[in-house]
Amino acid sequence: MSEQKLRVTFIGTGVMGGPMAGHLVKAGHALTVYNRTRARADAWVAEYGGTAAATPAEAAQNADVVLSCVGNDDDLAQVTLGRDGAFRAMKKGALFIDHTTVSARIARQLSVEAEGLGLLCVDAPVSGGESGAQAGTLSAMCGGTQAAFDAAEPIMRAYAARITHIGGPGAGQTTKMVNQIAIAGVLQGLSEAVRFAQASKLDTGKVFEAVSGGAAASWQMLNRWGTMAKDEFDFGFAVDWMRKDLGLALDEARVNGATLPVASLVDQFYADVQRAGGGRKDTSSLVTRLPK
Repeated sequence: MSEQKLRVTFIGTGVMGGPMAGHLVKAGHALTVYNRTRARADAWVAEYGGTAAATPAEAAQNADVVLSCVGNDDDLAQVTLGRDGAFRAMKKGALFIDHTTVSARIARQLSVEAEGLGLLCVDAPVSGGESGAQAGTLSAMCGGTQAAFDAAEPIMRAYAARITHIGGPGAGQTTKMVNQIAIAGVLQGLSEAVRFAQASKLDTGKVFEAVSGGAAASWQMLNRWGTMAKDEFDFGFAVDWMRKDLGLALDEARVNGATLPVASLVDQFYADVQRAGGGRKDTSSLVTRLPK
């Protein structure tokens, strides 16, 4: 599929899906889109071209590739397996790539359903946020058969800079959980460090200069230290979505026996941020729990 110009369907033209679908247009593919809020799909078509469909099934008819980036397990089940879901309309041999962050359980379920219909299926949650989607520099963590991944990888090159096949169905979703567990711990440590520097009356800019080139450095430090110090939190991935993702990780840990004391604690801290009205602020707003 790598050099072909394909008939592609993208379900979910939101903050992440809209730019990703736009990169597929720029790569030369013919796009049909579906979004639950029709006005958003129409706005995408006005910007990029292509066609907006009334249902996922209508969007998926005759498509070579169907991609989705929706909200949660229920949303994904509806757009794939529901009465007007894409799976009932996809042709045999077509490829389905899901970029939603959902449970490993539904990823494995969709893989089984796809296999029964003669479809290829990849669970491929992404990291990199809205800025990564717009720049086409996302990281994709993929689960599925080797054949499905081989078909999907060239498509994802349009919007992802790092694409890794982790393992079988569901492995992409469990890897995204690893990602969010790691981020949660880093952000709590960074929050404490920022507030400690402020309580010590240090110049936070000079502190950043001193520590950001050494062992303390992280993506979060390099991109969020300065804005956290200024209490600015409108930079992407929202607390509400982080809590959803941490909930998935905690649920999976109950199944696989992993112990997640820090992730569990930070999840409670994010609940505090939500109760204070910060659910739509980005994840670095974790620092607001701590007094200056």
